[in-house]
Amino acid sequence: MTQYGLPALHGLAIWWFSTGLILFLDGLPRRTFRWSMAAATMLLGAAVYGLAASASYTSIYGAYCAFTCAVLIWGWLEISFYMGYVTGPRTHHCPNDCSGWRHFGHAIQACLYHEIAVLALAAFVVCLTRGSPNQFGTWTFIVLWWMHQSARLNVFLGVRNLNAEFLPEHLSHIRGFFRSAPMNLLFPFSVTLSTIVAVLLGQQALVHAESPFQAIGYTLVGTMMVLAILEHWFLVLPLPAAKAWNRLWQWGLRSHRSGRKARRSMPRHMPVGGRP
Repeated sequence: MTQYGLPALHGLAIWWFSTGLILFLDGLPRRTFRWSMAAATMLLGAAVYGLAASASYTSIYGAYCAFTCAVLIWGWLEISFYMGYVTGPRTHHCPNDCSGWRHFGHAIQACLYHEIAVLALAAFVVCLTRGSPNQFGTWTFIVLWWMHQSARLNVFLGVRNLNAEFLPEHLSHIRGFFRSAPMNLLFPFSVTLSTIVAVLLGQQALVHAESPFQAIGYTLVGTMMVLAILEHWFLVLPLPAAKAWNRLWQWGLRSHRSGRKARRSMPRHMPVGGRP
């Protein structure tokens, strides 16, 4: 059972640590963002190299490497968005009477460059591993992309727990595209479809029990899918989701709390960041 338990723990650990690290870095003063982005870009280069190198390896190492590199590539996309480097042309709030397709169009504009970057990197990952025997990195990236799109659409259409307080101040205009509602019509379909995919991935891991490479690879991808489904349920369940996230990533959110405290202590005439 170690070929299932260990990769599941690896997927859980990298999900927990990478999310907490992004939250921590994003809560630091904005003058640190360029250094964080530079480090993330260097990691992106290493991850692209690792993904390309592991694509031809059908070994335990190859499965772990491909999965981890795909998560690191996705991490660059997350950092570039939350630090405000790759977002969209719309950087201001919608008027109060904005609704419907017009409001949806404004939401796309707020994230347009990021979504283009996601599609470009997805195409790059697919081309990089095309025809190779190890596709677990590509499947991991596709799972992350699918659940990312699903979460954004569900938050736009309406969920119970928005967690908007985790957005940094420079992305405060995006909070206007969050809608509070017990649930929306898309949620059951997105979660059901994702659950079916998770079950199929689990079945493949069991079917290929005699092949450690396949069993571990499918378990890694399936674990990421299950965690993404869990995040979706946290959006709608009548639970104190913010408190749960605070407990999970207390160390990562510490920089956000200290940043808010520092901003409250500033004189009113002083802009955030302390620059005149």
